[in-house]
Amino acid sequence: MSADTIILAAATLIGLYMAANIGANDLANAMGTSVGSRALTLKQAVVISIVANLLGAILAGGHVTNTIRKGMINTDLLAGAPEHLMMGMFAALLAAGIWVHLATVFGLPVSTTHSIVGAVVGFGMISVGVEAISWGKVITIAVSWVVSPLAGALIAGGIYYLIRNKILRSDTPEKMAIQWSPYLIGGVLVVIVLSLIFKGLKNLHLDLGFGQAIAIAVPCAAAGGVLGRLWLKYLLRRDLQREEQAAPLQSFFAHLQVMTACYVAFAHGANDVANAIGPLAAIFSVVKTGSVAMQVEVPVWMLAIGGLAVGGGLLFFGSRVMETIGGKITEVTPVRGFCAEFGAATTILVCSRLGLPVSTTHVLVGAVVGVGFMRGMGFLDMRLLRNIGSSWVITLPFTMVLAIVLYKLLTLFFL
Repeated sequence: MSADTIILAAATLIGLYMAANIGANDLANAMGTSVGSRALTLKQAVVISIVANLLGAILAGGHVTNTIRKGMINTDLLAGAPEHLMMGMFAALLAAGIWVHLATVFGLPVSTTHSIVGAVVGFGMISVGVEAISWGKVITIAVSWVVSPLAGALIAGGIYYLIRNKILRSDTPEKMAIQWSPYLIGGVLVVIVLSLIFKGLKNLHLDLGFGQAIAIAVPCAAAGGVLGRLWLKYLLRRDLQREEQAAPLQSFFAHLQVMTACYVAFAHGANDVANAIGPLAAIFSVVKTGSVAMQVEVPVWMLAIGGLAVGGGLLFFGSRVMETIGGKITEVTPVRGFCAEFGAATTILVCSRLGLPVSTTHVLVGAVVGVGFMRGMGFLDMRLLRNIGSSWVITLPFTMVLAIVLYKLLTLFFL
C-alpha cells in the first residue's frame, strides 16, 4: 500500500469522524425542539434530518471551498511546504472532532464552525506564526457569542409573546388562530424561501436582488397562508367534538415547527458539512497535486458521503444534545417549539443579510432561552445555561491548544 493511499485513508476516516460529530451535536439542534415538544418521535426526527441534511449537502453544498477555513491564515506562507498544510488539516479535523465529541457526551450544544476555526488558528500559529492569523476574524467570532444568542432570544421571545397574548390567552383561541394563521404560515414561508435564495442554493448561482427575491417569496407565502387557513379550519372542524379543544392548535403549531426544523436541517447540510469535508478536500488536493491551492473543488460524491456521515452521527449519538435543546433548558410544547425554530430561522436570515456573525447553534439555544424567559426565569435551568455558556467560551482556546499539540506530534513523527 502506497504512502498516498494510507494518507488518503486516514484523512477520510478523520473527516468522517468530524462529520459524525457535527451530526451528533450541530444537526441535533435542528430537531431538538421538535422531539422535545413531541411533534416528532426520535426516529422520525432522525430520518427527516438525514434526508434534509443530505439534500442540503448535495443540492446546495459548497462545491468550492477555501482550504483554510474562512481565510483564518495566510496560505501564501505554506506554499513551499504543502505537507505542513496537510498535517495541519489532519490536526485541525481531529482537534475539532475531539472537542465536539466531548461536548456531545455531556449534552452541551457547541458550534462546530467555531471548533474547526479554532483548530485552524491553532495549527496556523505554530506553523506560520502568530502574525499570519486574521485576529480580526477571531474577535468577530468572539462577538458572535453575544450577538447570536441575544438576537435569537429577542426574536423568538417576541414571537412567543405575540402568540401567547393574541391567540392562546384570548377568549376564542381557535377563532384567533384562524385569523392569524395566514400571517404565521406566510412568515414561515417568506423566511424559508428568502433563506434558500440568499444562502442555501449556492450551486444554482441565483444572483437575485432583494426586490426579485421578495417577488418570489411573497406570492409563495400568500398562497401558503390561504391554504394553511383552510387546513386549520379543517383541523378544528374535525376535532370539534373532542374533549381536548386545544389539540388542533397544538397540531397546527407542531406542523409549522417541523417545517422550520426541516429548513434548518437543509441549511445545515448546505453550509456545515463543509466543516468536515472542506479540510478533507484540501488534504486530497495536496496529495494529488503536491501543492497548496487557495481553493479546491469538492466533488458531489464527497459532499454526499459527508452528509451521510453527519446523519449517522445524529442517529447514533445525537440524543443527548436533542434532550438538552428539547426539554432540559426549559419545557417545550409545539407552540414554544415553533416560536424557537421560527425565531432561530428568522435570526439567521436577518443577521446573514446584515453581515453579522452568527452561529446556528448559538442562535437556537438563545431562541429556546428567549421563549423560556417569557414564561419567567424560574422556568429556565440556569445551571445548565452556565455550563453551555462556558463550553462556548472554551471552544476556541481548547481547539487551538489541542490542534497545536496534535500538529507538533504529527510533524514530529511523519515529517
